[in-house]
Amino acid sequence: MTTHAQQPADPAAVRDTVKALDRAHVFHSWSAQGLIDPLAVAGAEGSYFWDYDGKRYLDFTSGLVFTNIGYQHPRVVAAIQEQAGKLTTFAPAFAIEARSEAARLIAERTPGDLDKIFFTNGGAEAVENAVRMARLHTGRPKILSAYRSYHGATGTAINVTGDPRRWPSDSGTAGVVRFWAPFLFRSAFHATTEAEETERALRHLEETIVFEGASTVAAIVLETVPGTAGIMLPPPGYLPGVREICDRYGIVLVLDEVMTGFGRTGRWFAAEHFDVVPDLLTFAKGVNSGYVPLGGVAISERIAATFEKRPYPGGLTYSGHPLACAAAVATIGVMEDEGVVERAARLGEAVLGPGLRALAERHPSVGEVRGVGAFWALDLVRDRATREPLVPYNASGEANAPMAAFAAACKEGGVWPFVNMNRTHVVPPCTTGDAEAKEGLAVLDAALTVADRFTV
Repeated sequence: MTTHAQQPADPAAVRDTVKALDRAHVFHSWSAQGLIDPLAVAGAEGSYFWDYDGKRYLDFTSGLVFTNIGYQHPRVVAAIQEQAGKLTTFAPAFAIEARSEAARLIAERTPGDLDKIFFTNGGAEAVENAVRMARLHTGRPKILSAYRSYHGATGTAINVTGDPRRWPSDSGTAGVVRFWAPFLFRSAFHATTEAEETERALRHLEETIVFEGASTVAAIVLETVPGTAGIMLPPPGYLPGVREICDRYGIVLVLDEVMTGFGRTGRWFAAEHFDVVPDLLTFAKGVNSGYVPLGGVAISERIAATFEKRPYPGGLTYSGHPLACAAAVATIGVMEDEGVVERAARLGEAVLGPGLRALAERHPSVGEVRGVGAFWALDLVRDRATREPLVPYNASGEANAPMAAFAAACKEGGVWPFVNMNRTHVVPPCTTGDAEAKEGLAVLDAALTVADRFTV
């Protein structure tokens, strides 16, 4: 006889309990708490997740652009379980197998001589520590970063950030100076070609350094390919030009690869596309597909030498946590064995790129298609001729209605979109199959007819 306790739970009852407890106790990121209605998620696998009503969504967000190998990969789940049975946790001052092996595997894949790995719990802490290392290495206070950028939400990282999420927490005392990075579609330099954009952006950067005082600038922090700000690939010659400027003025180059690292752009790291080696490289997200929080800084030999005899004044209780590192070891193994980096490159070249460009031809709301690998964005506009964004910069409420309507249409069609300002980002897991990607593109096609209604 089956007891009441053994009866399968009513999905609707579980959903209602999950939602009620969430609304009673969970304080959500970047949200007005009383204005949100979070979806209750029952499960996820591969490129999909589903709610308690059985509605399935193709995840075109990869969580927050971190599930590079998809949800619930059995090898990574098994590795976490095995590590939990062996050594669940241990302090960071000791050498343990999972941490050592994860560091080796990461160092083997980072460009150049970035062979030392400082582990953090996520990307913001990685940026915090990269900035600290640069300041201590150079003895200089200032950090340069781009306006269209996001580097995390902790104290220093949010001040280094260039987008509006910085504004409520901008102390104005963090020693950060911002500049315009290249973006030909909305050029700050009135450029008409990529060559002009590169030349003028580099001149602007160098003039900023000169007028700030080169001897006061510790580092330039750049997303190799800006992510949340719009997936804007730097034009040819720009990043090598930044590298040359840094070398000439003794400035540390920090590349933020938290979002682009570990296969997202069809290379292990996006810096490989541009043949540039930074002094410090930050990573997180895709290092273990977000299964357990992990991030870090890959450190060049020159900067590591600064702390050979001098203690580095920074650390974290859970730096290189065994479960997170075991997940990283397994994830990198999966990526190698299943050719995930190559799959992401092919997905972009054969499916996403051509498919998104075809959508642009059909929909007047698509101003530009940008991307590489499994990392794409549609820049939505009211007017293609003027390139006026579909919604104003940092729009909210009624002003954001066109993007809200577009997003609602995507969800209705079974695709969970990544929407930011006037853009929708197409960033599915790197393991997404061709048929799945085409399914998502068909939903985008239908949803863009909603966006088209707001064009002139």
